[in-house]
Order: sequence, then structure tokens, then C-alpha cells
Amino acid sequence: MNIKAVFTVLAVISLAFGMSQAPQPVTESSYIIQGSSLADVRALVAEYGGEITHELGVIRAVGATLTPAQVEALRAQAGIQRIYGNGSIEVAGKPGGEAQGGNVNNVQETHYPTRVLADSLHASGIDGSGVGIAVLDTGLWKHDGIRNDGAGNLRIDAVYNAITDETVNPASGDDPAGHGSHVASIAVSSLVTPEGKFNGIAPGAHLVSVQAFDELGQGSYADVIRAIDWVVANKANHNIRVLNLSFSAEPRSHYWDDPINQAVMVAWQQDIVVVVAAGNRGPAAMTIGVPGNVPYVITVGAMTDNYTEDNEGDDVVASFSSTGPTYEGFVKPDVVVPGGHMLGLMQGNSHLATTYPEFYAGDKYFQMSGTSQAAGVASGVAALILQAYPGMSADDVKCTMMANAKPATTGKGNKRTLAYSVFQQGAGLVDALAAVSTPITGCANQGLDIDADIAGTLHFGGRANQDINGDFYVMGSDLSGSDGYAWDGSQSLSSGYLWTDGYLWTDGYLWTDAYLWTDTVGVDGYLWTDGYLWTDGYLWTDGYLWTDGYLWTDALTEMATMSSWVEQE
Repeated sequence: MNIKAVFTVLAVISLAFGMSQAPQPVTESSYIIQGSSLADVRALVAEYGGEITHELGVIRAVGATLTPAQVEALRAQAGIQRIYGNGSIEVAGKPGGEAQGGNVNNVQETHYPTRVLADSLHASGIDGSGVGIAVLDTGLWKHDGIRNDGAGNLRIDAVYNAITDETVNPASGDDPAGHGSHVASIAVSSLVTPEGKFNGIAPGAHLVSVQAFDELGQGSYADVIRAIDWVVANKANHNIRVLNLSFSAEPRSHYWDDPINQAVMVAWQQDIVVVVAAGNRGPAAMTIGVPGNVPYVITVGAMTDNYTEDNEGDDVVASFSSTGPTYEGFVKPDVVVPGGHMLGLMQGNSHLATTYPEFYAGDKYFQMSGTSQAAGVASGVAALILQAYPGMSADDVKCTMMANAKPATTGKGNKRTLAYSVFQQGAGLVDALAAVSTPITGCANQGLDIDADIAGTLHFGGRANQDINGDFYVMGSDLSGSDGYAWDGSQSLSSGYLWTDGYLWTDGYLWTDAYLWTDTVGVDGYLWTDGYLWTDGYLWTDGYLWTDGYLWTDALTEMATMSSWVEQE
């Protein structure tokens, strides 16, 4: 007899013997329970009467509804490693208003393929063909620009609903929220302007829609992890080489303890290029979100052209774009791409289009800013690289994208310095043409061991640190004191900078290296094995402390947002 049944029998007995009062109803909550193996966790949760709602093999866990007594009983079991509150994830915004009309046949030109030089690759036949991009989001609108590739072929290979745990006909499914369609169209739209330019970055790529958010843009941690689990399991079936994650959450733990991050690391371990939005909480330092704080993935910040597409001299990092370093000392974002006033496809009756009708026009176009949209650009670039080099590893896709990026600089000749710190722009603006034309390998994620990280035997810290004045800097370099490698956390107020080649990064992209993380705790922070000290910044506030290393608190009602609304830039 399981524990839940015992509780029921005791309640019946108490009523039969006329005890003074009926038992109070037992409150159940949703949790993610992680252990040494999926089978062990499943058996233990069943033994103690929990109702299993999700099987999350990618992180050796299940989702389940449990009573407080069941939680405490499971925590005492040797086969249980972590119990997390199953936090909710939602899209910001409220419905209301009506969409504007327009000419459905009008194809407006988008600026972002040209800005990252993807259009030059299109002209040479590099359009992402043969590469699968999984968009984990709110679904897909089956507009021609999304449904068909650049050659007119149907390109939606699969549609999986992680909320209902169902794989549906690729011709079915929809996106009443709107966010997933917008991001996907930025990555792959096959619409062509009268001048012959594609609207999307990788118009030849095929799509896999993985829905983890409902018609209001709401979901849960367990649904997102189940979606990633499905992507990993079906990678070979649909040649999924790129996974787009356009959502971001404020970190509540170290990167390796967050359950979404754990699933993301497994996806990267399986050689899926995971492209993640940095978040929209900038310009303050240390605002990179989950899962963008995973050191392995490509974390993408946003820049904007200030509405002057023909003038690159006034381009800036968008003020909303989240900024590093991460709490573990990694320089993030890795790169920046266009993310301001992004034009993408969205159906007129979707949640976002009706909430912000002033940004909807032409019966299909919606204008939106954010690192969600920037992630769509970078996912398309990753597909272009992988078409050109099908055998390239995820690490090397990241390497060539970073190594060929163009940092924003100021000054001339040997007096040139970074206009933005590496904590704001990473390696700089992505150059898709250079990334494909001059592939560079072996420079990303140096010093990391993803197998050990996932196993929990080793964890890592980056080269970023903070001095006694509160300024951030990159350790281990002669450039530690120069502009761009040391930063006081302020945002540049300039009207713009050029993104140029020729800036020398020392030590082979030193910010991608790592240090071994230890449990040594100093007065003001955590120590790495070589003795570098992080000052402050490691107390997880607002009630999100870990209890005894096991229970994640239940206060996760707004853990992540997919499309937190920001003003257009």
C-alpha cells in the first residue's frame, strides 16, 4: 500500500471512530523531482503516492503533484537529489484592441539579413538548406513565409505540444500567442521583396515547432524541460541542429543547479547549437538571465541601428539588452545582433497583435524589439554555418561566430579601443559572411568539461571579476586595465559606433576560458581554485535561497518571460 493510500485509510478510520473533527484537505503543489535515474525517481514518487505529470528523462526527473508530507518523505530518500518548485513561465502583456488592416500582398523589406551580411550568403546559395531549427515557443502560424522554404517546399517537419505531450500533424497547430511565429519568421522567412531579398536569415532551413506555452503565453518549468527532452530525443529524426530559446529568467541559483539549464546543457552535449536570448533587463550589469547564463551556449544580446538602416555610424547596443558578467564570472553575452524594431510575421488575431495593435500592419507584419528577436537572427546564422560545414560541432559554430564578429570600437590604428565593454557586446556584431568564409575552430568553451558539469562532479567559473571599487574586469590578461576589459557598469551614452574588423583579442578569446569552481566561500563571495575572489553578488534574494541544497522554494510565479515588452529602439 502506498503512502497516499495509508493517509486515506487513516482518515476513514478517524471518521468511523467519531473523532472530534474531519481532517482538513491536504494542499498539493507541483514539483520537479530529480534523482540518480528516471526509473528510480518515478518508482519513489509512485511509492509515496505522488501523481506524476511529466517524465523529464533529459535531467533524470519527473514532474509531480505532491503534498508537503510527501515532499519531506521524498527528500529523505537516497535516490532523490533535488526537489524544485515547478515555476510558471509566462509571456508579458494583456489582450485587448484590434489589429489594423493592410495589403496582404505587400512584402516589406527587413533590415536584419543585410545588417549581418546573410544576404551575401543567400546570393551564393547558402540559405540554411538541410538544417533543422527547433523553435521552442508558443507555436507557429502557417503563413507561406513560415510554412514554405525559399524553394517553395513545405518545411515544417514536426509539431510537438509539450503542454499536452502530443506530436501532431505538421499541417496543424497554430500560434494564438504570436511570439513563436515572430521569432521563427526572423530566423527563416522565405518572403522575397521586389528587389529579390529574403526577409529571413536562413530561408532554406526547415522548422520544428515545439510548443511549451499556451495561447496566453503561459507555461511551466516542467513543460519547457519536457520540450527540450523531446528535441534531444528527436534530433536525428528531423536533423535538429539548432534550438532557439527566446525566453529569459532572473537567475535564482548557480547555473548548474537550475533544472532548465541542466536540460539545455544536455542538448548542447548532444551537439545541438542552443541559441539563447540574453534577456531584456539591461543596461545594468549582471542581468543575464536563465538559460543565457549557461556558459556553453550562444547567448545573444541586441543592438539597434537607431532607425537609420543606411548609416552604420549611429548603431548602438540596445538599452534593454541584458549585460554580463554572470554570477559565476562568465563574460556574456557572447555576441550581439539586430534586435531593435524587428519586423516579423504574426497573425492579426494573436495575443501580441491585439495587445499592441499600433505595431501591427499589413495583415501579417508585427514590429517588436527584444533579445527574443535577436536570438532568432543568431539561430538563422547558425543554420547558415551548419549548411556550409555540416560536420561542425556546436562548440565550433560558437567559435566561428564569435571569432568573426565585429566589435564596436572607437579611435584609430593602435589607439583603437572597445566602445562597449565585452560584458555589453561580447565579441561584437555577428558577421555571417565572415563566419562562413573564414571558419575558425577550437576557441569556444575552452577549459570547460560539459560531461563533468552535467554529472555534477565539476563546475566552472569564468574570467570575469569585480575589484574593490565595484568595477568589472577580465582576469589574466595584460588588457585587464584597458577600455573594454574593465568596466564600471555604466552605459555608453554616445550616439553610435562603427562595428569594425581588426581589433585584436588576446589569448584566443580569453573570455571563453574557464576556472574550476570550488565550494570555498570567502567573506564577500566565492573563490576559484586559483584564489580569485568574486566580491558580493552571490546571495539569491527575494526568498529564492536553496533549502538544505534540495528544495527550491515555491515563490516562482513569474520565473521567466518570453517576450517582456520593451520600448522600440
